[in-house]
Amino acid sequence: MVHVVGGGFAGVEAAWQLARAGIPCVLSEMRPLRQTPAHRTGGLAELVCSNSFKAERPGSAAGTLKAEMELLGSLCIAEAKRHRVPAGGALAVDREAFSREVTRRIEAEPLIELRREEVTEIPEGMAIVAAGPLASDALASDIQKLCGEGLHFYDAAAPIVTAESIDMTCAFFSSRYDRGGEGDYLNCPLSREQYEAFEAALLSAERAYTHDFDVYEGCMPIEVLASRGKDAIRFGPMKPVGLRDPATGHRPWAVLQLRRENAAGTLYNLVGFQTNLKFGEQRRVFGMIPALREAEFARYGVMHRNTFLDSPRLLRGDFSCKLRKGLYFAGQITGVEGYMESAASGILAGRNAARAIQGLPPLQLPPETMLGALSRYISDASVQDFQPMGANFGILPGLDERIRDKRSRYEALGKRAIDAMEEALKSS
Repeated sequence: MVHVVGGGFAGVEAAWQLARAGIPCVLSEMRPLRQTPAHRTGGLAELVCSNSFKAERPGSAAGTLKAEMELLGSLCIAEAKRHRVPAGGALAVDREAFSREVTRRIEAEPLIELRREEVTEIPEGMAIVAAGPLASDALASDIQKLCGEGLHFYDAAAPIVTAESIDMTCAFFSSRYDRGGEGDYLNCPLSREQYEAFEAALLSAERAYTHDFDVYEGCMPIEVLASRGKDAIRFGPMKPVGLRDPATGHRPWAVLQLRRENAAGTLYNLVGFQTNLKFGEQRRVFGMIPALREAEFARYGVMHRNTFLDSPRLLRGDFSCKLRKGLYFAGQITGVEGYMESAASGILAGRNAARAIQGLPPLQLPPETMLGALSRYISDASVQDFQPMGANFGILPGLDERIRDKRSRYEALGKRAIDAMEEALKSS
């Protein structure tokens, strides 16, 4: 019997892989008995930040990882495709429907016993700790006893507004460069004067935290990004390139994109607007965007602390712990960053725990695969100042041939990764 701690993306994938291998396991999740600062429900694999799993095309790093996960039998990828909502070239989901169905499938699996309980100590015997970056204080303390001081950073989530409260006379549907469906993104344009007033208000707005802290670059609060220089956000999440406002026939000076949160289209996420502003300030400042003058916030942006291990010192490439036999870690606590990266680490941890029980050697994926490269990154003892890492082509070995065109190069890297994964699974 394997004990999996945590019902997030990594935990459900680890438990699913164990069950697929015919090995019974217990999956412990403390919600809804005890919530975290970021979660709102008791559902497994609950999304707490964006509802997007990033790009889906194999010629992107995120798409390559998802293709590999599908080959590995990912539960989350299967359910994401069943509960997708329009998002251009990205795979985005109706978060409630997705979590609900993942929970149902875990509960229906006879080899998985789902327990609603808080685990305060690392379980004895074979265990996978996938408690996430928001493990309870008691469990985090026990992990620290074994592993020493963890590292930490702060993570931010973007607000969600109701569709009916958006002023549609000041917005238009379009994807950049007409990629994806016409209605995938709702664009909120700003003139130069409107943008400059918004930028000034954003820089002077009151934040929920006033002390200094380290923030993961991929979740940089919009107000922090704005402080990096004039027009920093106009060249970032508010960039207008590839868009034309049908009301003027011209490209806007700046634009906020909104993406559907659910299949019904009743909720929209402010893309790239992770924030640490106080709730009242979010209403005031984001309300300066013409389309959001009367916006009703279904969820305000929030910020919370994430904790992760010094994995290069503590973990092997199969996600097993060097300090205790039979113990594995998975998810963001290992230093992989992102929903799919967390889920993928759970797949590999679950598979390798199963293989250990079966007396088989660990599955070591080729460095040409995205998951293999990520597992090597988090276990590379030569890494200095270890920081979280998401899927990207920079961690893969270079191609034998030089391809100057970036898109063609990425497509070649993606194809090589998927081919390598298929070959590795055949020989395992």
